[in-house]
Amino acid sequence: MAEIQELAESLGRALGQTPEYRTLKRAAEAADEDRELVALKNEAAQLGAALESAIHRNEEPAEDDMAKYESVAQRLQALSAYQSLVAAQANFDRVMTRVDQSIQEGMRKGAASTIILAS
Repeated sequence: MAEIQELAESLGRALGQTPEYRTLKRAAEAADEDRELVALKNEAAQLGAALESAIHRNEEPAEDDMAKYESVAQRLQALSAYQSLVAAQANFDRVMTRVDQSIQEGMRKGAASTIILAS
């Protein structure tokens, strides 16, 4: 198990050095520093919680609340810092999908192997 932990840590270090991760980190930091983005994100979270609460009570959310949420979401999505963050996250997600596919392939090959590795 220790070998697997070491390999995972090595993979993490390698992922942390990819351009996609570095871009994501910069975009997240820029988003955290953007006051308008943070305010809209917080407002969207509050409105979203109110909508979810109504749904959990088996009530139809108020149209006014839904309209406010949509308005806030549209304003949030229009911000360049938000768009940069979403694009950076999508690019890094593609990297992670490829990594996961490689791990899954390695697991299939490992499971089919008759060689027993020392742990």
